Amino acid sequence: MAKWGQGDPRWIVEERADATNVNNWHWTERDATSWSKRKLKEVLEGLVVEGEAGRCEIGDLKHVEGEASCNSRKGKLIFFYEWNLRLSWKGTVKESGEKHKGSVEIPNLSEENEVDDTEINVSKKKGEGDVLKELMRTEGTTKVREALRDYLKALKTEFTLGMILPTKAAVGQELATERKPSGSPVQDSVTPQALDMVGVKIPTVRIHMREVFNSPADELYSIFTKKELVQKFSKCPAVIEAEKGGKLQMFEGCVSGEYTELVPSQRLVLKWRCRSWPEEHYATVALTFQDVAAQSELELECKGVPVSHEESTRQCWKKQYFEEIHLLLQQSKDSME
Repeated sequence: MAKWGQGDPRWIVEERADATNVNNWHWTERDATSWSKRKLKEVLEGLVVEGEAGRCEIGDLKHVEGEASCNSRKGKLIFFYEWNLRLSWKGTVKESGEKHKGSVEIPNLSEENEVDDTEINVSKKKGEGDVLKELMRTEGTTKVREALRDYLKALKTEFTLGMILPTKAAVGQELATERKPSGSPVQDSVTPQALDMVGVKIPTVRIHMREVFNSPADELYSIFTKKELVQKFSKCPAVIEAEKGGKLQMFEGCVSGEYTELVPSQRLVLKWRCRSWPEEHYATVALTFQDVAAQSELELECKGVPVSHEESTRQCWKKQYFEEIHLLLQQSKDSME
């Protein structure tokens, strides 16, 4: 038996309170099926295809059958996915104004084939309108392939947040290297001085972001504190107890926390964590709302983000919060016009 401190580093767990997959050696698996169904629906539905022949739009994802998962082993991610998809489409012929419908079938989207080699079949209901079928077969297929690439990119980045944990060596290297701010110093930055150690020796950073929304501050504040509005932009059931000590749970439990400070229309402070973070580790998120002319500015400061989750946390706020809130506000505006 090896002496203490001299064993295979794959089995050394003394520096991790949760002893989770140290040095990324063990096989871990995460089911991506439910997440993938939502993401496929998001990237495919509503695609618009226009050309000289007319205009088409992809409608509902009528049929989605299959599964997806992500596995990690020895610090590497391995993806498995296999999908059989069918979408509806409708279009209008430019010259005649005739309307036609059809479907798009993707019988086997899987890791065995590149997206460019994936079979995509376009069909149309009986009658005239073959010019629209041809438009969907050419330009439409190109748009669909782009959307499938977006899904796969998100699967390999957004979904895998936290599956590769920082190794002992990587943590030491991070602490020895000065971190430089990334992105615009106003819009999206990491403060170098913010690198510190908290909890069970987890190196962390502070993320700072600003975003301007087309709504008054009180309306924007409500989007973070009213359950029905949170569920609208997150597109998932949520637990929202907007009072001091109240619980927060979103994105099917991927994000959870607690409200610690509430100043209506002005400021929110949360204990906030992603499910993939080390167990019981929370960041402190401060959201400050300020009216700017007919708009409002939201300032986000997130302290205590694990170093290995810095980019994924930034993308979570950008993609799953800010972009979806922009979309919700625009939909609300369109419905009132």
